Amino acid sequence: MPSFQCSVCGADFEIPQAAIDKYPGWQPKYCREHSQKQTKTTQEKPARSTSAGGASRGGSLREENLTLAEVLAKYRDGPGSGVFTDGSAVPNPGPGGWGVVWVEAGDIQSEKHGHDPHTTNNRMELRALIEAFKMLPEDAAIDVLTDSRLCVNTITAWAPGWERKGWKKKSGPIKNLELVQELLALYRTRPSCKLVWIAAHSGNRWNEYADSLATAWMRAEL
Repeated sequence: MPSFQCSVCGADFEIPQAAIDKYPGWQPKYCREHSQKQTKTTQEKPARSTSAGGASRGGSLREENLTLAEVLAKYRDGPGSGVFTDGSAVPNPGPGGWGVVWVEAGDIQSEKHGHDPHTTNNRMELRALIEAFKMLPEDAAIDVLTDSRLCVNTITAWAPGWERKGWKKKSGPIKNLELVQELLALYRTRPSCKLVWIAAHSGNRWNEYADSLATAWMRAEL
């Protein structure tokens, strides 16, 4: 069965292939324990199949795959400043992408995006954060935002301990170690930048924009 990593506790968990096939584009983020703890407003739901125009059959759509212009026309809420990042793989593992947008008082300062033909959701989330910190000068003082709790916990809580132990943890090998090490080093060189979690697909304009950049490889139009 396909294996995933919980975005809350980092534990590996498996989902039957039949369930993955039933909901194309679904990216499981929670192990059974933490999935049960999600409230009705935050619990992850499988994305339903969509038509080419993006309309879902029989329910709301989490992954809209909007163009950048469509995102700006649709969304207004959320922080107006920060460096917003996102990454995904569809299916997971599979082809994926990452996106970063640096915004100051609602004005875009810089943006980047990229694509990997075979990757994972977590690798793309980490790559997006790496590119975000590379984008910033070392004296920058701005929040760097991600919708991956796993990435925030990894860099701010777990990785320093793994480093002290020779990059080892009791539960086994550290996944995506080279990306974790690169991100931790960049994070430390920008001490005035705070790594912050932001809820995914909750109407935050620039988080949705970063998501659009991360899925740009799936569209003909940026």
